[in-house]
Amino acid sequence: MKIENMAKGRLTESLVEQLFRESGNRIFRFGYEAILQDLTQLERGFDRRTETGEQIRSIPDFLVVGKNDSLSFVEVKLRSNLRLKEEDMWVLEKINKYWRAKIIFVNCIEKPYFRIAIPPYFENGALKLEPLIGQNEWYVNKDLYKECEDLIERFIFRKKK
Repeated sequence: MKIENMAKGRLTESLVEQLFRESGNRIFRFGYEAILQDLTQLERGFDRRTETGEQIRSIPDFLVVGKNDSLSFVEVKLRSNLRLKEEDMWVLEKINKYWRAKIIFVNCIEKPYFRIAIPPYFENGALKLEPLIGQNEWYVNKDLYKECEDLIERFIFRKKK
């Protein structure tokens, strides 16, 4: 099951990456997984418990260049619902502390499946989410967005067409 969840997470990241790229933004892979292979080759080893280790572990998935050449760090999180777990709270705290990244949550509870949290992530103790399609910082093609929602239903949450 863990392998399936990892595969779904990577597929979701790829969908977001292609949505941004095909909509006219420049997007670069940036995250922990992208540099992990190089870190494992360090002679002294990589201690994830240090502050530097925590900062590296919280590196957002992407760097996106959007409208007016604006730069944004973007993290992608796949969730079956939008209730946060204790681990999610730690991750959001570190991402906010080190990167102030925008976080795209992909969920299967209700459309819009793609929602974005912008720092500060909480208001009155609740996670603040907006539809990705309605924000103005990046180009998001509505037809491509719809296609990505359809793919989420078919391949991630296995809804039959």
